[in-house]
Amino acid sequence: MKKALGIDIGGTKILYGIVNEQGEVVSEIQKTATPKTADEIYSTLKKIIDENYDNIDVVGLSSAGAVNIENTRVLSSTPNLPDGYNQIDFSTLCDKKVYVENDANCACAAEYKNGAAKGFRTVLMITIGTGIGGGVISDGKLFRGSSGNALEVGSMKIFADKRQKCTCGRYDCWESYASGTGLKNCAKIGAKEYSEFKTSIYKDKNPDEITTYDITDGLQAKDTFSVRVFNQWMEYMYIGLVSLTDIFNPDCIVISGGMCNFVEVQQLEDKINAESVVTDVKVKRATTGNNAGMIGAGVLALE
Repeated sequence: MKKALGIDIGGTKILYGIVNEQGEVVSEIQKTATPKTADEIYSTLKKIIDENYDNIDVVGLSSAGAVNIENTRVLSSTPNLPDGYNQIDFSTLCDKKVYVENDANCACAAEYKNGAAKGFRTVLMITIGTGIGGGVISDGKLFRGSSGNALEVGSMKIFADKRQKCTCGRYDCWESYASGTGLKNCAKIGAKEYSEFKTSIYKDKNPDEITTYDITDGLQAKDTFSVRVFNQWMEYMYIGLVSLTDIFNPDCIVISGGMCNFVEVQQLEDKINAESVVTDVKVKRATTGNNAGMIGAGVLALE
């Protein structure tokens, strides 16, 4: 069975391990701090590859940012990685095949191959953190679009009347409502509009200073304001997901990322299936966790 060295390049750490064709990690998982310059990142990756060279057939890299259609470079600027990172030609790291892919696509591949979506045919992966990322795999094939940049689902507009400005500079992107940042935005607006704020545990706090963590902590404390804010956030998530379900007709949606443990997956599944015009879908929470990028990169490189 062939093996890949899967490497997940994050803003603070690089995670790596050897992955087989079944999506199983067959080595110790290791990590190192992400260097501060592009040249140092290149040197670190080369060292990691050289150390594992004799035990692998290919190299798979997971990274934030849009990836070119040849899977050799990250095209877009990535704010958590240094200047010059998008100039790196990853194919020059090794004489064996080196394959780079967007981290959300890698996570989708990991869940499809050996995670929550194993055994399903068409999988929509939604990663919810500070923003929202997405990926689709159908019959084992990753959908990448004409230039490799498909599934920028966080940029999908959900309103047309310029209600809320997104961090990208446009208005009413889905991620400005349904991401971790979106939950904070819901709280900020809710503090000014919801009567529950007057009796909330946060009633003395400046609405502009309420955080995502405040709301998730408030849920645990059964704070009625936090519950109403969270329910509104879930409604925004549903709005995006039911549209994506109608477009891609997945039989499984996997929710991953830093906010996935707070998502009411059964509630989403019930609401989507009640309104969607396509066949029913299962909604699941991701199971591959922090190893998703590494596993998915290895799986995609081998395929």
